[in-house]
Amino acid sequence: MTDFLLLAFTFLIAGVLAVPIASRLGLGSVLGYLIAGIVISPILAWLHVDVVQIQHFAEFGVVMMLFLVGLELEPKALWSMRARLLGLGGGQVGLTALAVMGVAMIFGQPWTVALAVGLVLALSSTAIVLQTLGEKGLMKSDGGQASFSVLLFQDIAVIPMLALIPLLAMPELVETMSHGAGGEGDHGGGMSLVDGLPGWGVALVTVGAIGVVLAAGIYLVGPVFRFIAAAQLRELFVATALMFVIGIALLMSLVGLSPALGTFLAGVVLANSEYRHELESDIDPFRGLLLGLFFMTVGAGINFALLWDDFALIFGLTIGLILLKTLVLFALSVVFRVGGSDRWLFALGLAQAGEFGFVLLSFTVANAVLPQALADQLLLVVALSMLLTPALFILYERVMAPKFVGAEDRDMDAIDEKSGIIIAGHGRFGGIVARMMRGAGLSPTVIDFSARQLEMLKRFQVQAYYGDATRPDLLHAAGIDEAKLFVIAIDDKDQITELVRYMVKHHPDVHVIARAVDRPHVYDLWWAGCRDIIRETYDSSLRMGRSAFEALGYSREQSEDVANMFAKMDREAMLIAAEHYDPTVPILENQAYIEGLQAARGDIEAEFLSRAQAVLSEGKRGSGAS
Repeated sequence: MTDFLLLAFTFLIAGVLAVPIASRLGLGSVLGYLIAGIVISPILAWLHVDVVQIQHFAEFGVVMMLFLVGLELEPKALWSMRARLLGLGGGQVGLTALAVMGVAMIFGQPWTVALAVGLVLALSSTAIVLQTLGEKGLMKSDGGQASFSVLLFQDIAVIPMLALIPLLAMPELVETMSHGAGGEGDHGGGMSLVDGLPGWGVALVTVGAIGVVLAAGIYLVGPVFRFIAAAQLRELFVATALMFVIGIALLMSLVGLSPALGTFLAGVVLANSEYRHELESDIDPFRGLLLGLFFMTVGAGINFALLWDDFALIFGLTIGLILLKTLVLFALSVVFRVGGSDRWLFALGLAQAGEFGFVLLSFTVANAVLPQALADQLLLVVALSMLLTPALFILYERVMAPKFVGAEDRDMDAIDEKSGIIIAGHGRFGGIVARMMRGAGLSPTVIDFSARQLEMLKRFQVQAYYGDATRPDLLHAAGIDEAKLFVIAIDDKDQITELVRYMVKHHPDVHVIARAVDRPHVYDLWWAGCRDIIRETYDSSLRMGRSAFEALGYSREQSEDVANMFAKMDREAMLIAAEHYDPTVPILENQAYIEGLQAARGDIEAEFLSRAQAVLSEGKRGSGAS
């Protein structure tokens, strides 16, 4: 017990100290975890800790991460990605594997060994890339979506790779292993539902397992969570969410499929579920902890003795791999029209090897495809490339992205006048705000993502800048660091909420006014931290109500008094409801929200009724509409 507590304390204190320092230095949490792992590696060696076993456990964080990614994608959105999924993903894996294979054969490796090395190094790090894209707010960008398509294809491609690699076994290695101490491969002794089955049987069981996952997501999750809700115990919700994810991962492992792929499919099926937010909030803390542990084990697993002995070779191979993958990815970005700074985000972000490389390398050794000495060197290349990934993102963020923002701005008259007021969106909502401010002598910086809208504004000599206001690099170029006011008037409901979260976290001193699409969206924005929220149709509805009273013969003063009293009542009720709102619990199942709102509305509406009747009983002094 003491050994376990000491080990847990060592990992926790390393992460708690290293990550905040790395984040403050602008290095990101991933590099912080990697550095923490390197620092504690001597302690782990002194304690005789098997870092590889801990890494296998921590890889479950990747499984949870893909489940959460699936929750963000509706099946319709996934289908719309099919061209990039097959084109970008298939192109990247195929071209990179062939290119690495060619280089390995030039260095004298047999074609079987060269192909196996190419397959291993073709993969990128799902854990590091998705974590970093999410942290930097780049997941929604074109480069982020292209990267996600490639990573998803790679996770799927692991399945045929595991089937192909044993066919590449070298006879001399097989003979050597047969004389060794009784085959210690990790992949031979586990439980399986497909061992000994003919090919058609394996296919049938595999399809059946996927069908079970999809059916569970559609028909089982809802009834189970409703049953659990009756106990009204938060910990049971957490346990149930973990049960689903672990159960799906176990089923996928038993049929020889990727657990990450299975949980991703389950997440996609549940993307439209009323329990989506509940699942997300329950799983996310575990994902974060396990991914942090995984990154630390990568840092701690670096064999520094071998690295120093062959430093020039290993470092050269690592840099060569990064350059080669960057070249392949850049070429694919040109073909698939990933433009501007997104092209560099895509090319640099996926240029490393991935965590599945560790799995495939042990698999190749166990199946007599690669000699142990070569696998040890490749393990260092994989780990070192992952260690350098945060530096590649820093290169993109500080060198490449600013160049492209500047290049785009030259076409639009560079954003060089930082007025302290930024308006995101110049449509039917943000355009009115911008006109009011310009009419009062102010000069807001307006950003809009519609080229057609900007062309129309140019005709009327109205200055606005083309760009995606949800991107941190563009906000930085627009002067968000010195801004006093940020008006969010874009159309997309989810993007508004995400942008509010980003602003509250990274720019808490900037006053944010956010457009709300409807009443539930008001609660989402309030929960995210915004305190100045404007419903897009609310004020016009109040005016229509006022006009309705005037049409009935009441005076303008009476009608305005009633409208103002209603607005005050509605705001008081909304503030009370916001206190009980929880985005992780569906509104109809949030008993505290329902009861609190009903109690508040009873008193508030009674007061409104009394005061409104008193105002209207003064007599019908007017008769015209507004």
